[in-house]
Amino acid sequence: MIAIVTVLLAFPLGYLVRSRLVAGTTYAVAYLWAFVFQTLYLTLDSLDRGRAVRDEGAFAVDEFPWEYGVVALLVLGAGFTLLNLGHWVATRRAAKRVRGSAPV
Repeated sequence: MIAIVTVLLAFPLGYLVRSRLVAGTTYAVAYLWAFVFQTLYLTLDSLDRGRAVRDEGAFAVDEFPWEYGVVALLVLGAGFTLLNLGHWVATRRAAKRVRGSAPV
């Protein structure tokens, strides 16, 4: 879910929103909402293992899920990279439009 939020929101926010602070805050809030929702979903899935047919849930009961934290951090970093890329593309396109419309 955090990857979906990242792919759908990060680049368009960077491209469409002029302020990096507003775009970054909006992306961070959407990411954190998805992160909490995803974590709750995976935790409940792990706790519900008793009734399920499968062997393991998302998290092992006796282990700390550090891999989950690393992947979540990488997705967050990729999102801010896409956000900055969107801002860079928008800035370049605006500069190109201004240069192209100036009289020679």
